[in-house]
Amino acid sequence: MVPVSIRYWAGAAAAAGVDQETVEAATVAEALAQAGDRRGPDLQRVIGISSILVEGRRIATDERDAQLTAPIQVEVLPPFAGG
Repeated sequence: MVPVSIRYWAGAAAAAGVDQETVEAATVAEALAQAGDRRGPDLQRVIGISSILVEGRRIATDERDAQLTAPIQVEVLPPFAGG
């Protein structure tokens, strides 16, 4: 397991109740699941509709299960409305 720093943007931060947190996880999926379990169903819902960025790069859902070998930064970027 490695440290995963999770940064929440906009509605994700509101749902999490924090802007950022760090968890220990073996995969991005595990890190997000831990955060959702810790912060509750509102954050779980937001994570489900958000873009997930790892080190600034958007990753697909199937990439979230790759084993982590070094500490990383994950960003949860919910959809934005308006123009």
